[in-house]
Amino acid sequence: MDQAETLRNIVKLQNQKLVSNARVIAVTSGKGGVGKSNTSINLALQFRKMGKRVVILDADFGLANVEVMFGIIPKYNLGDLMFKGMEIKEIITQGPEGVGFISGGSGIAKLVNLDKEQVKRLVGKLSQLEEFADVIIIDTGAGISPAVMEFLVACPETILVTTPEPTSVTDSYALLKALSMNELYDAENNKIKMISNRVSSETEGKNLYEKLNAVVSKFLNIKMEYLGMVLYDDNITRAVMKQKPITLMYPNSAAARCYQNIADVLENGHTASKNIGVRNFFRNVFSRKIKQ
Repeated sequence: MDQAETLRNIVKLQNQKLVSNARVIAVTSGKGGVGKSNTSINLALQFRKMGKRVVILDADFGLANVEVMFGIIPKYNLGDLMFKGMEIKEIITQGPEGVGFISGGSGIAKLVNLDKEQVKRLVGKLSQLEEFADVIIIDTGAGISPAVMEFLVACPETILVTTPEPTSVTDSYALLKALSMNELYDAENNKIKMISNRVSSETEGKNLYEKLNAVVSKFLNIKMEYLGMVLYDDNITRAVMKQKPITLMYPNSAAARCYQNIADVLENGHTASKNIGVRNFFRNVFSRKIKQ
């Protein structure tokens, strides 16, 4: 192989990387305190074990749970990308096992105030995430705020975390109802996948899903899938207090094995052709702004 052909092959490989589409997954919940951020972090670590490059976007600007649970204070956040001219690679903080994360900071709250040109520049910069990640996990805020809805209607895969508490079930239904009523929601292209969290058994987890899904199927234009359950585990509380993910601190615990099972289901049931890529995802998030 001569030098020219070698160079052509290198360029070809680089171009293939640039056009590859990352998988974008939103993790959400109807109310706070049900384990949403724990789910985001531990699934990210499981994807890393599979050899995937993973970046978490902490879009819950009010709480910043991801950085707290990682025990890492990021130097920069999304606001630095939007308003201070920084590049995407500069605002990615390295977490455990090579999981990258981006702190939303005050930048998430200011997204709604961007004009059309600012949005286009931001989408261009965020699109560069494609170079650093195979999987991007959006850890949204809890509830039905406009900011949360914008992310959910734009995302092809949404994981809904629900616990057996009555308030969690009713708030999960309220979130799904708000989502189904959003004019941008597309039932064919926005898949909702539920995790039953903090349950006592596999049976309780499945029953929780069936209970919520029965009402959703009857009254809403949404088809939910069941991803699996995470058992109630005191080790999660211990890990959170130590600011360590349970899959790293207690890898053989019941909850850690549950996260591994869920990640396996996500990976085995997915085809790369379903990925919309980072650029398309953020274009969808800001679709109204771009069309103005």
